Amino acid sequence: MDATPAGAAGQAARGRPARLLPCGGRCLPRAGHARRPKTGPSPVDRARPGSKHHMISDARGTPLAVTLTGGNRNDVTQLIPLTDAVPGVRGRRGRPRFRPDTVYADRAYDHDKYRRLLRHRRITPVIARRGDEHGSGLGVVRWVIERSLGWLHWPRRLRIRWERRADIQDSLLQLTTCLIQHRRTQTFC
Repeated sequence: MDATPAGAAGQAARGRPARLLPCGGRCLPRAGHARRPKTGPSPVDRARPGSKHHMISDARGTPLAVTLTGGNRNDVTQLIPLTDAVPGVRGRRGRPRFRPDTVYADRAYDHDKYRRLLRHRRITPVIARRGDEHGSGLGVVRWVIERSLGWLHWPRRLRIRWERRADIQDSLLQLTTCLIQHRRTQTFC
């Protein structure tokens, strides 16, 4: 009777190696453990990997560009790729406009390096400073992006990431952005 449970435990131990290794009170991934692209530790539930949606929109809340990154990426790292991803806008004769005139952002984007990069692209950064009191007046303008993120997370598949592959999640994100843009243009017609 002793040999059977020990044999079963031995078979389980010889199976797949542990994915996490204890290290100083924390569990870290073992060497060679490949993580899925565009996922990272969720800031809410540390046991599950998650992803984050970044968006830039116009003054009315119409999304212009979106990206998908890992869960614990800083928002400021996606500021320049999003401003570069804004498509050209047809309007008056001549060259199309590719970049916005100003970018409004909250304290998470307060970094002098990124302010310089925006000014180099001839974009005026209006970013709240860390440590300053609230009441800068940017909340009046910034609520537009919160509403746009609410529109973006309206489909259930984007609220909670069910897809394992990042390309499927990214395509669903782009499709939802197209649907929002289509609805916004229907109000003009």
